[in-house]
Amino acid sequence: MSKVVIIGPAHPLRGGLASFNERLARQFITEGHQVSIYTFSLQYPGFLFPGTTQYSTEPAPNDISIKVAINSINPLNWLRVGNELRKARPDIIVVRYWLPFMGPCLGTILRIAKKNRVTKVVCIADNIKPHEKRPGDEPFTKYFLRPVDAFITMSEKVMRDLKTFTDKPAVQVTHPLYDNFGEQLQKQDARNHLGLDLNEKIILFFGFIRQYKGLDLLLLAMAKESIKQSGIKLLIAGEFYEDRKVYDELIAQYKLSSQLILKTDFIPDSEVKYYLSACDFVIQPYRNATQSGVTPLAYHFEKPMLVTNVGGLPDLVPEDKVGVIAEPTPDSIAANILKLYELGENYFLPHLREEKEKYNWDILTSNIIRLSSL
Repeated sequence: MSKVVIIGPAHPLRGGLASFNERLARQFITEGHQVSIYTFSLQYPGFLFPGTTQYSTEPAPNDISIKVAINSINPLNWLRVGNELRKARPDIIVVRYWLPFMGPCLGTILRIAKKNRVTKVVCIADNIKPHEKRPGDEPFTKYFLRPVDAFITMSEKVMRDLKTFTDKPAVQVTHPLYDNFGEQLQKQDARNHLGLDLNEKIILFFGFIRQYKGLDLLLLAMAKESIKQSGIKLLIAGEFYEDRKVYDELIAQYKLSSQLILKTDFIPDSEVKYYLSACDFVIQPYRNATQSGVTPLAYHFEKPMLVTNVGGLPDLVPEDKVGVIAEPTPDSIAANILKLYELGENYFLPHLREEKEKYNWDILTSNIIRLSSL
């Protein structure tokens, strides 16, 4: 049994990283390890957070030890947390890295924690080079990487980026299934809950809305005459993480309102199952990407998907088996949405059920344990 500390977002913070870290903690607990999560008392200063709130409205999990401890902008706090971890002497610290802004904070905590000469640090790197670049990205990332002993990436793109900074041990692991949002519901029950018509064709764009995720490309695809004539509706479920004006202008310009179902508040964890169960297909029209947490979510709820041919997205979606691959253009996205409906949901189901077996959480935990022993 190992003593494991996970450093990264968790309750009361919300979002995909928090859900992932809590699910990872549960997997370690199931395997008999002693686990706690150190999350942030302050994750982002207001100017860096584009949403309405960083905090969850859901109750705190009662099966995980979560310590709200880290202030990302207070160096005195970094020293205190680092010393606390040094004295606690965990066997493994699993640290998430997704934004260079976190480099000074996390890099300092890890340097101090490792002074006990016991703790090994394994980083799960979601991004090494960020989607939106800012001054300081490279030196902050270099500072963070130095005290890390080994790395796990979840896409080939992040692995390539990592190799431009370090040659420390690194393994690529497929993003495990998000299986912590409940089981798939009957489509009729999910649509009744959301007030949607059972007989309509509904595709889903799910998650935070940011420029790189290409919702504007999807709206332009919805404006194509072939899509308009098909009667397909687009359910947009997720909070705007940037100015929504450009999207509202596209909706008005192409008269798309009747084709859209807008649920653009944050979707709490307890509601996720309804949106994934209610749709016919999940659409990921990204302009660029490393990996996406939406893909394993679609696998869990057995929803065929469209992804664009960018970053690591196509690696996880065998074409014409669990979904289709489009180019990041409105024409290609529109044509492939129609292809999904031509093939039909039932065509993809056997392949989805077979493919999802590769996405078990114990693959991730076993790699973390192995890397920590190198």
